[in-house]
Amino acid sequence: MVVEQSQTIVVERVDESGDKKDKKKRRPRRSKQNSSSVSGAVCSSVNELHAETSESSILGSPPNCVTSSVTFSSPGGVGKASNVAFGSMPPMHISEQPSMNESIWALNQGMPPSDHSRKMFSKSCPEPVSCEEPIGSYRKRGIFPPHQVEGYSQKPCFEPHWPVDAVNEALERGDVFRALFRVNAHNRLEAYCTIDGVPSDVLINGIDAQNRAVEGDVVAVKVNPFSSWTKMKGSAPVINNSNAAEDCNLFAECPEMTGEGKGKNKVGADFGHFQNKIPVSSEASPSFGKSACTELLDPIGYDNPNGHCFSDSNSSYLCSSIDQQEVKNVKGRICALISSFPSKRPTGRVVAIIEKSPRRGAIVGFLSVKQWLYYKKDTKKNKHSLTLSDREYIQLTPTDPKFPRMMVPMKGLPDCLKKRLREADVTVEMDLVAAQIDDWSEESPVPQAYVIHVFGRGGEIESQIAAILFENAINSSEFSPESLSCLPHLPWEVPEEELHKRKDLRNLCVCTIDPSTATDLDDALSIEMCTNGIFRVGVHIADVSYFVLPHTFLDAEAQLRSTSVYMSQGKLPMLPPLLSEDIGSLSPGVDRLAFSIIWDITSCGSILDRWIGRTVIRSCCKLSYEHAQDIIDGVLDVNSVIAVDIGLPQLHGNFEWPDVIRSVKSLYEISKVLKENRFNDGALTLDSLKINFLFDEFGVPFDSMFCGRKDSNLLVEEFMLLANRTAAEVISRAFPGSALLRRHPEPNLRKLKEFEAFCGKHGLELDTSSSGRFRHSLEKLREKLKNDSVLFDILVNFASKPMQLATYFCSGDLTVSENDWGHYALAVPLYTHFTSPLRRYPDILVHRTLAAALDAEDMYLKRQGLLVKFKSGEERERRCFTGICFDKDAAESNEVRETLSASALKHGIPCAEILADIATYCNDRKLASRHVNDAMNKLYMWVLLKNKEILLSEARVLGLGPKFMSIYIQKLAIERRIYYDDVEGLVAVWLETTSTLVLSLSTYKCSHRRGSPGKSKALEEVALVTSPYYPDLENCVIDKHIHEFRGSQEVGGDTSRPLEDPEPISRVSSSDIEVDPAVFPLTVRLLSTIPVALHALGGDDGPLDIGARLYMSSYFW
Repeated sequence: MVVEQSQTIVVERVDESGDKKDKKKRRPRRSKQNSSSVSGAVCSSVNELHAETSESSILGSPPNCVTSSVTFSSPGGVGKASNVAFGSMPPMHISEQPSMNESIWALNQGMPPSDHSRKMFSKSCPEPVSCEEPIGSYRKRGIFPPHQVEGYSQKPCFEPHWPVDAVNEALERGDVFRALFRVNAHNRLEAYCTIDGVPSDVLINGIDAQNRAVEGDVVAVKVNPFSSWTKMKGSAPVINNSNAAEDCNLFAECPEMTGEGKGKNKVGADFGHFQNKIPVSSEASPSFGKSACTELLDPIGYDNPNGHCFSDSNSSYLCSSIDQQEVKNVKGRICALISSFPSKRPTGRVVAIIEKSPRRGAIVGFLSVKQWLYYKKDTKKNKHSLTLSDREYIQLTPTDPKFPRMMVPMKGLPDCLKKRLREADVTVEMDLVAAQIDDWSEESPVPQAYVIHVFGRGGEIESQIAAILFENAINSSEFSPESLSCLPHLPWEVPEEELHKRKDLRNLCVCTIDPSTATDLDDALSIEMCTNGIFRVGVHIADVSYFVLPHTFLDAEAQLRSTSVYMSQGKLPMLPPLLSEDIGSLSPGVDRLAFSIIWDITSCGSILDRWIGRTVIRSCCKLSYEHAQDIIDGVLDVNSVIAVDIGLPQLHGNFEWPDVIRSVKSLYEISKVLKENRFNDGALTLDSLKINFLFDEFGVPFDSMFCGRKDSNLLVEEFMLLANRTAAEVISRAFPGSALLRRHPEPNLRKLKEFEAFCGKHGLELDTSSSGRFRHSLEKLREKLKNDSVLFDILVNFASKPMQLATYFCSGDLTVSENDWGHYALAVPLYTHFTSPLRRYPDILVHRTLAAALDAEDMYLKRQGLLVKFKSGEERERRCFTGICFDKDAAESNEVRETLSASALKHGIPCAEILADIATYCNDRKLASRHVNDAMNKLYMWVLLKNKEILLSEARVLGLGPKFMSIYIQKLAIERRIYYDDVEGLVAVWLETTSTLVLSLSTYKCSHRRGSPGKSKALEEVALVTSPYYPDLENCVIDKHIHEFRGSQEVGGDTSRPLEDPEPISRVSSSDIEVDPAVFPLTVRLLSTIPVALHALGGDDGPLDIGARLYMSSYFW
């Protein structure tokens, strides 16, 4: 366990006498600064969701913090770069100088501190201190100036992190909690930590409380006293300029979530986290004067950060509502407080970083060098090349808004960038770079980083793809020679000994059903008609564990990669292509090793018997989903096959097309019954729209279209679900302490209730009391909204937000209660992954565990004389692990336990502790793979819009407030925000009582002040306004506005290629308008439909994003 430690701080007083002359020259600061960095979120599936993230913007400016005029210096007076005083951060003066945290806030927002803040240094340390890496003052906006600044003592920006021993003791006592640190992408000052067993996330509000933690860190969190807790967003009436009003008030007016107070939400709106700053102690270790329990309950009788004061009666109610005898620890008291006051969110602060996030080593961003070059050219006019000094710094702006801006010393740049800087190459700013966080001391407001790689121009697809893979730590290298040496050479055939050991199923009509472009075929299906209307259905999975043996180089590399990463144009395989696409793939017409599960199923879906074992199969054909769908729909039948044999896959063996068609139809009929039974048992499915991209010969996307799941997809899915459930049941029986399972927790209750209340407000009945009732309610809504498919898509999107992530876990992990093993969406008590071993490492472990159970079972039955050769299912009936009936007495006998231990050792089954670590790692890699997929989709959509320049579309309003609206664009299946506060020429009137927004043009126009911090935005940034005098959008709009969004590099591709329904997104061109502009004044309410103009942002000049503006028409523009 690693915890950052810090040095002892010495306090010194500052002489203020030299500052009086400068006061007259100081200009007053503006009271507000606005955030403009917004990124949208794509709707996630039910099993792939984040827990609690909020969406709010940075509102208002940091308040004047009343602090004493003191500075802090390290013992000896010598420090690193981050320990040196900033010229822009002088001693703090009450009510006259900006606070240290205000300067930090301004820096991280890309704005300079107030002009007067660079006029003086601290006089508490008159003699300069030697320093290798001075940071310098923030003289220029958004850069670290190149001139050298001598090291003066400076007040620490953050509290010291607690030492390791103090953290461990506090964790044991429950004074602090271990939690994952997650940052709000819309407002980096807000972060959240989930504490196990606490129903609500803890808000870590402000850079003070965050204490140098970054996205993905595992931190030690101390929960603040109850009086410092904030209102839950959406818990108060919508109020002008409040964060709660802005924060997607889709649920803000629900009766259950409405409070009585009219005060503003200080958190975010007024930066209350600065007001409650805890003084820096001179000791690094924490003080435990009060117990955590006492701190939670005291003090209560003063104004809290939300402007509400609790009376004595409220205090009595609080104490009486918490039974001190029943609640034995701090966590229990926190839960009791949350239960008693559901409108309150706990807040806390980071006291130590336990584990640093891997993301610290995978930062992607842009360097800001223009002003550095301007300064150097101004001071070195007579020199042809510029000189570089290790004491100079350049600012790095990460593309991920969750990370703060960073400083990069010159010596932290690669030689290629230094050479370009000497040559005054301003295009360095256009390159994406990879960086690592090197240090972040308590004296530095920002972390220090160094650049390790240059990807290339930010507007190029190749550079963006490389950056996406780097940011998510995806291994895209070739497989090592040691790994490849573990595989057999070609040509390869099934060894004779395997034919004798395994069940021979080569006489069955087995076929695969996959996407037409699939090459890694890891599952196949078969079906036989038995007597009395019983079907024998088989799922056959590629036996990858036969080739990937434990404790080999190939196994280590497969575990390291953990999963195949699929992208629109290809994949990064987990296993070498020789295995995943050849000898391990269930290709048609060749003998292949498989792990098979065979069920006897009635026409009603009842399972009478099953057999599990290793087999040899030979697939008769490779069907695509389209082929299978044609068979299901009757388009492809016996007569059509005879008449037209063009474009059909080749058949192998003694089977004819009638055999294949009959098998697919029978499998489909049974899958429908299984699906119906599963839904009747309470299963839930949330299907979201998926976009497929079409690429030209150069790999550039030229079009996209929506695709939905067909019955053929559901056919395969149903039997894979059944196989996974069966495997989970068997391995948990045989190895109850070391089975790799998969769980899906219940949804976030608060968010679920908010969604239910929203639907109720709009006359839509919804019951979320169970997964089954939830699904039934959604089906009713689908029927009710059959004429408004967009609204139903929105509801499905919001229904997925309360869902939590499905994760792997070890059954012997004591941190996971057995009551939490179930899978909420599937409504089953046990589940695992068994069916995709060619692309998922957990499946390989499950195969090994299943093989160990089978070997132990066979050994035990042979000793008991109970094993009979396979005749009419006799062997299946006597199985103690793999059969329908579980012989618990036999499984718990000493003989079987010893046999299982020996079999586990033979097959390399990890112990519970190691398996739990593997499960955690696989969860991380699976999430990273999903992030890659989302980022790639966003990149390709960005390229399409970059080519198109502007895309007109309709959007639905999801959230509405006085400063911005959240919208859903069905055409792209994305959410975006439009900010309309403080816009020149635009008047926004927010009607609180009716939650209505009215936008109108101002009767006068102010001069444009674009690009200045804190100034009004230009109307063009918010709305694309056309004139009715010029109905031709090509002449009116393109000439006037589109050039502002045209990139420096065009990405080619034919955008006029016709495609079939559903209509491709890029078919709608700017000259073929299907969306009419709205007119001023524009009245907007929740769920209103508004026209918007979408365009690509960033590339060579910043992070990629898709911007949205109102599409309006006016005679006065």
